[in-house]
Amino acid sequence: MAKFRPNVAALLVDERGQLLICERYRLPGAWQFPQGGVDKGESKLEALRREVREEVSLEPDCYEVERQQGGYRYIYPPRIKKRKRGQIYDGQEQTYFLCRLKPGDLEINIEAEPREFGRYRWIWPEEFQRDWLPDFKLEVYQGVFRDFFGVEL
Repeated sequence: MAKFRPNVAALLVDERGQLLICERYRLPGAWQFPQGGVDKGESKLEALRREVREEVSLEPDCYEVERQQGGYRYIYPPRIKKRKRGQIYDGQEQTYFLCRLKPGDLEINIEAEPREFGRYRWIWPEEFQRDWLPDFKLEVYQGVFRDFFGVEL
């Protein structure tokens, strides 16, 4: 039976409805949302707040969580086996959080160490491109875009 690492991801949407996407620092052309694993003893909401703070430097008072939905799973390709804190995982099970940014000048900072992202940008959900993803994540992203934005990738 596959073992899945619990993970959270943030769909950060601004007041116009645009979505924050970030390009992986060491994988140019690979775009994703701020996301990361849930630590032992941490709730999914606590993990979300920590990951958003660590990866894009936004504090929890900068956004409101409007909705969450979980059960999105993917299996890592055979060449990737993830070891986290002594555990080996076959894939990830993700919970996505739709987060509405509060109005005002919010500064995204992706340069904190350890650095996850090289660039970021704001897009309309229907602008997301399938070829920005590795194949093993495509089905999850299709479900997320359909479930949260009514968009087919």
